[in-house]
Amino acid sequence: MVILGVDPGLNATGYGIIETRSPRLHVLTAGDIRPPRTPALPERLAFIHEALSRLISRYQAETVVLEQLFTHHAHVTTAALMAHARGVACLAAEEHRLPLAEYPPTQVKKSLTGNGAASKGQVARMLGQWLDGTDASWSADATDALALAVVHARIERQRRNLPAEMVG
Repeated sequence: MVILGVDPGLNATGYGIIETRSPRLHVLTAGDIRPPRTPALPERLAFIHEALSRLISRYQAETVVLEQLFTHHAHVTTAALMAHARGVACLAAEEHRLPLAEYPPTQVKKSLTGNGAASKGQVARMLGQWLDGTDASWSADATDALALAVVHARIERQRRNLPAEMVG
């Protein structure tokens, strides 16, 4: 399976694409989509959408994984702006008829590190173990996107190994 993890943001949308066909997880690509900061919001969203659509097509992604939306009362505006980029990722998945999976940040951290409050550094270190190392060029956004993809791959692998009567 080819999984596209997306860490949406208006300034930088991280992406990480992994392949799970062998026993090991293999990174196909990871990076950031950085729209120009000067255009109006619709143009920035179109830039993110087009880039995600190209990635889905080029790497033949089979699933898109996003972080569940969360907000803190002190950062409502930031969450609303991020939700625009998240909506664009949902739209790209739907246009390509791909399933969409979502996980809360604490589940991603706990799944990789055993601690739902792990730091970004701890997540990156554990991610390196699952992926046989990391690339110094990966931003925090790309690392977060890869973490989403890895967690989804692990959950799907566990689900496939359960007896049919135990899978909901």
